[in-house]
This record gives sequence, structure tokens and C-alpha cells, in this order.
Amino acid sequence: MSTPFQIAGRSIGTNHPPFVIAEMSGNHNQSLDRALAIVDAAAASGAHGLKLQTYTADTITLNVRGGDFEIADPGSLWSGKNLHDLYQQAHTPWEWHAPIMERAREHGMVCFSSPFDESAVDFLEELDVPAYKIASFENNHLPLIAKAASTGKPLIISTGMASLGELEQAVATARSAGCTDLVLLKCTSSYPASHVNANLRTIPHMREMFDCEVGLSDHTLGLGVAVGAVALGATVLEKHFTLSRSERGVDSAFSLEPQELAVLVDESYRVWQAMGRVTYSTAESELKNISFRRSIYISSDIQE
Repeated sequence: MSTPFQIAGRSIGTNHPPFVIAEMSGNHNQSLDRALAIVDAAAASGAHGLKLQTYTADTITLNVRGGDFEIADPGSLWSGKNLHDLYQQAHTPWEWHAPIMERAREHGMVCFSSPFDESAVDFLEELDVPAYKIASFENNHLPLIAKAASTGKPLIISTGMASLGELEQAVATARSAGCTDLVLLKCTSSYPASHVNANLRTIPHMREMFDCEVGLSDHTLGLGVAVGAVALGATVLEKHFTLSRSERGVDSAFSLEPQELAVLVDESYRVWQAMGRVTYSTAESELKNISFRRSIYISSDIQE
């Protein structure tokens, strides 16, 4: 079985409370003040981790119009957007990373990021991030996985869109490059995702298959899917986070607001506590009620 480990002093494993990560993504709306306010709100809501994304429009795509570079799906939140324009709007400026991470540390939160190319790993290493997250859209980018794994830091990989064979390649690449502390996050890469596509039963199967920690990167609306994942062994929960969905950040439509994040932290902890152990014994709290169970009393004289 996988061995529990720590990310910046926070223990990850089934014997420890779920590690809840607030994903800022592009919900800062290109305002550093708003980004710092998101950090403050995530900390006040009880989040244990804060995650950024490290890329620029030019490191993630080409400045090309038409064809594959336009989002044509009418059902997409970003329908009609050009990819370069969207990533320009959504990216977190690299010069913001240090002040955001410092603010998170002041609150006692673990702050790390998803690099989208090898240059982002080099940059994040200069900031001495405590872990790396590989996004679902990059889980087939084996050189990136190897680069992040070679740092020796814990690695979290989202599994959206990946086949079992592709996950086997990703995990083998990470381990051969030096990763010993690995988390796979069950993920459905649609935005928002439907709860009927969550397939949470994959979580314990993935743990057995890859002998590593497993969690959930959740894009569904609400909290039920994420909380339910804990009952199936999820040790890491990641949800997108915003100050207010009404402010229309790029990912705000499927992001939690502060009061919802606070409920997720509380309820996921409560479910983790409730898991307990396999037992058929009488709980100590039940002892005082034993006298009220169905019993036999004699209401008239009978012979012995």
C-alpha cells in the first residue's frame, strides 16, 4: 500500500484529514489585488492549499486565428473565444507568483502550481514550490511530467481524458524520473462536469492499480461529489475557487464561493472522521440507551 507523505508539513494519506485545495485559476480577472483577496478568502474558509497555474499565452498556444485555435463548441463556457486571447485573459502573470505565495504562507496555506511547460518548472523551482500539479490537459506531456518529477518533490497528476494505458505511461514516467510521493486525481475534464460522469468508484480501483494516493479534481456544481469521494478513499480534493460567481471570472461558473468552500472543508473532514473502522461492537455513546431496547417485562404474576 502507498505510504503517507507530507507536502510542506501537511500529511497526505487515508489516516489524515482530506487535503483541500482551492484552485485560483484565472478567477483573479487580471488584478493582483483580487488574487490576494482570493488567497485571504481561501484561508478564511479553511482551505489547506492554494493552487496557481503557470503559463503565458505564448508558452501554451500559438497566436493563430481560426481552425483548432477557435472554440467552436456552442455548449462551451468559452464558445467563440480564440485560444490565445483566452489564455492571455486567464494566465497568472509570473511576477505575481511570489507575492501570492508569500500571502498564502502568511496564512499557513500550502501554495504550489501547475506548470504547463518545462520553462514553468524552472521558474517555479526558483520560487522553491513544495509540490507540482500536472493538469489533465498535460497528463500526456511525458517530458513535462519527467521534468517535474526530477525535482524530487511530491507530484499530483489529474487524470481527465486519459486512458488506463496513458495513465500507466504517466505514472511510469514520473517514477522513473524520481517521483516517490504521487497523487492521482480522478477528474472529468468538462466545465462544468455532470455528476453522472464522476465515476467515483474509480478512486479505490486507481489506488489499488497504481499503489499511490488518490483524490478528486472536481468540476461539478455543488459539494456532494467531492464530499462523497472521501468515503471512497479520496485524500486530496481540488475545487476551483472565486470570491463571487457574479464577477464572472473565466472559471467562475463552476467555482466555489467562500461560504461553500468552508462547508466543503468541514463536511469532508466530517466524512473522513465518520469512516472509522469495521466494527460491530456497541459504541460507548450507545451504552446509556441499551435500557431502552426491546425488552421483556412481567406485568402480572406468573409462575417461575
